[in-house]
Amino acid sequence: MTLHQLRIFLTVAQSSTLTRASKQLGLAQPSLSKQLAGLEESVGTRLFDRGHNRLVLTDAGRVLLRHAQNVLREIDEAEAELREFAGGKRAIVRVAGLNSVIKTLVPDALMHCHTAAGLEIDIQEAAPGEVLEMLYSRQIHIGLIAADSVAQASVGFRQVSIIEDPYVFAVPSAINLEALEDINSASADVANVLNRCVQFNFGTQHTLRVQQWYQRVLPFHRIIARCRTYEVALELVRAGLGVSLVPALTALSAALDGVQLFATDHGLRHTVAILPDQYLRLTPYKELIEALQVAGRKVVLPRILPMPPLIKNALEGAVPA
Repeated sequence: MTLHQLRIFLTVAQSSTLTRASKQLGLAQPSLSKQLAGLEESVGTRLFDRGHNRLVLTDAGRVLLRHAQNVLREIDEAEAELREFAGGKRAIVRVAGLNSVIKTLVPDALMHCHTAAGLEIDIQEAAPGEVLEMLYSRQIHIGLIAADSVAQASVGFRQVSIIEDPYVFAVPSAINLEALEDINSASADVANVLNRCVQFNFGTQHTLRVQQWYQRVLPFHRIIARCRTYEVALELVRAGLGVSLVPALTALSAALDGVQLFATDHGLRHTVAILPDQYLRLTPYKELIEALQVAGRKVVLPRILPMPPLIKNALEGAVPA
């Protein structure tokens, strides 16, 4: 069967006569009869009973009518939606990235994206390495990751700065960190918690920098957990199981009761959108990137306490490289 035959069949079934169907389709009756005969031959059974200038559907014809209506409706809807794409009225943008960035920025960005009415967004939460793989395999259009989470040589895409947030030291609220000069002045119970570090594990470069920071500030620490989301790391801290170095933005989407955030010397996390260069010239992607940047500028970070003596003294005691 062809779509052309199905359209003819549906028109004839709804018109009941070849004369009326011929006028509606703009086809001569002999041509119409030939198409119907070809359709009946292809399905192997009669679809109409013919008589008195009328065509009456057989049982097989009624079965085909039901399916033909569904098939042609789906085709019509597909053509209409594709025309919207061709006219620039609709687009699907596939985005993947860090959970904390997506939760914080994407909803607000979509509220301020001019093309949002015709925009369908497919969102996936993924680690930086997975984001790169999806970009290379063209499964997504835009990735949202920390710039230092992947080796720069492996990124063959344009990077656009979206937001910067500082790394903070997340500590259970039960610990009075501001009163501690160093780890040696802590009680055994407090020292035990401070030396239990939770690490968000991705990207060799990033992991190495975090390990070096822990080694400098907490030389007797041990890693008790490696997580794939910062939110899980913060939950472990909130439960009093240990401490963690996290970007401040991640705390916006986590429950912070029971957790204190302290300033550190670890610098900023630079979140970037990575995408093929040509997408920056196309309206839906370009507008979404710009809307993400606007959303990033509006973010209000959670309360961050001053850098505690524990970290300051570790810095002063560090041997210059």
